Amino acid sequence: MQTCPYIEASFQILGKKWNGQIIHYLSSCENQTAHFSDMKRDLKGITARALSMKLSELTDEGLVEKKVESGSTVTISYVLSEKGTDLADSLKPIQEWAKRNMDVEIPNKKEAK
Repeated sequence: MQTCPYIEASFQILGKKWNGQIIHYLSSCENQTAHFSDMKRDLKGITARALSMKLSELTDEGLVEKKVESGSTVTISYVLSEKGTDLADSLKPIQEWAKRNMDVEIPNKKEAK
């Protein structure tokens, strides 16, 4: 029996460190949008270099879009694409399963969205 190519392709994305957390983070943000500095602050343990690389990968996969707004200053934000939103929605049942079946230490209730 072979493995499902769709599951395999999904885990090529989700199996990489930080990708799932970034997608979940953006899905939890207002308008599914966040600035780099907000993600860097809130995703504990990720380096600026790693975050930059992951956002580029997720953009290349079509899951995240980079929005550049110019005015008096240039503002860059990242937003989930339709494809990214669809993936984030598919992670919710996994999150619920983990809540029921995994012993996870939650340092701050506010962080468990």
